[in-house]
Amino acid sequence: MSYAMNDNRNNIKYSFKNDYSEGAHPSILNSLIESNLEQTPGYGYDKYCENAKNLLIKKLNNESVDIHFVPGGTQANLIVISSILRPFESVIATGSGHINVHETGAIEATGHKVCAGKLRNDGKLRTTDIEEILKEHTDEHMVKPKMVYISNSTEVGTIYTKEELKNIYDFCKKNDLYLFLDGARLGSALCSKENDLTLEDLSKYTDVFYIGGTKNGALIGEAIIINNPQLKKDFRYNIKQRGALLAKGKILGIQFVELFKENLFFDLARHSNVMASQLNSGLRNLGIEFLNNSTTNQIFPIISNELLEEIQNLYDITYWSPMGDDKCCIRLCTSWATKESAVEEFIEDVKLFLCK
Repeated sequence: MSYAMNDNRNNIKYSFKNDYSEGAHPSILNSLIESNLEQTPGYGYDKYCENAKNLLIKKLNNESVDIHFVPGGTQANLIVISSILRPFESVIATGSGHINVHETGAIEATGHKVCAGKLRNDGKLRTTDIEEILKEHTDEHMVKPKMVYISNSTEVGTIYTKEELKNIYDFCKKNDLYLFLDGARLGSALCSKENDLTLEDLSKYTDVFYIGGTKNGALIGEAIIINNPQLKKDFRYNIKQRGALLAKGKILGIQFVELFKENLFFDLARHSNVMASQLNSGLRNLGIEFLNNSTTNQIFPIISNELLEEIQNLYDITYWSPMGDDKCCIRLCTSWATKESAVEEFIEDVKLFLCK
């Protein structure tokens, strides 16, 4: 997988490369402008961060949580993991997990090994995967697995059901492990047509998780939710040490107020899912096969290398993996701002090529 930009920028009609190409929803920008000259305390001690926390507490139906705002997902991951684990402890993730593949060794740079499980087309971690890793780490000559990391939605657009999450959480409790859920694309997961989880469930069945704003309409920002009281002490110290405690913390608070005061967060996620669903249906109608049955804003068509070349001349997309001699898997990612006309044009361009 590559994040490199397409060289033929002048020919590109539209980008389906990621869900953070656009800036931010207009209501967020307007609120930032309106509060721009207002003087507030720094480092998250402002009224906007406080209001955002109160809004989230109501959504979670859990007044005992601690909430911290940080700029981005990688920072959220490395801060949470490095705050919780002792120097000799490790974190378990699926083989395709973001911390294992796409964070440039950020977790390892904090001194903690990522113990990777199997690579699966559905991108999920099973309790059997966790158990297998635990059995491999038997004594003090190896790192000691202490945390399990999962993402919802996963790196390949799939989601965990309530039963799956609860099973993993119960397994973690029985084996003295912490469960951490990466929610960079949590909005898309919660708004999937197959989802049966709520924010309240996440507060019950994880020790810590975060709500991603960066990939769902915010300029920047993730909200870390600490459910387990044992993990709360001195957390802000680690945020500061890792460079994520913003002096202008109100910038994050304002955005989460806008996202949650009238459920804009969910409206934007639903739009991105609908756009992906339309792409999915249109391509399937043309006979295109898929890596899996993602119902979120990331879909993974399997196409010929010849079609890939044609698509890359017109659109920004992500090459995901080879699929044999003459085929490959690509990722198409929609966002809160994706235009329906762009989706329709993409499908039509693929149809024109297939009909040649």
